[in-house]
Amino acid sequence: MDQLIEFAGNNIVLAGIWVALVAMLIFSYVSSLTSSIKEVNTHEATLMINKEDAVVVDIRAAKEYKAGHILGARQLKPEALREKNFSVLENSKDKPIILVCAMGNQARSTANAMSKAGFANVNVLKGGMNAWQSASLPTSK
Repeated sequence: MDQLIEFAGNNIVLAGIWVALVAMLIFSYVSSLTSSIKEVNTHEATLMINKEDAVVVDIRAAKEYKAGHILGARQLKPEALREKNFSVLENSKDKPIILVCAMGNQARSTANAMSKAGFANVNVLKGGMNAWQSASLPTSK
């Protein structure tokens, strides 16, 4: 313990960065637990699509969407995302919605915006399209 205190005293910047990283990890973990947005894995997503008639919304750029997307997925254009215009999904407000991006990171902020806009059941595909393709699940071009 004395060595740790001595190290922190001699390397204040490194110790500060370490404390900040630990705080960010704790915040990230706690916020994901308390969030109304649920992350679903590929198995849960396929069950939601098949049994609950979930709507899959792809928020990637048009070029990536055309290269390959989940069967039946709708694309939400980047302009609509910036303006938080979800009017094309108004008739799906009561259905489960699964947001898909490349790796699952960008979809979380869109899911929060959709939740604030009144969408009741918004989910994020954990790992995004990369996880879907890694699981060898069907895609459409």
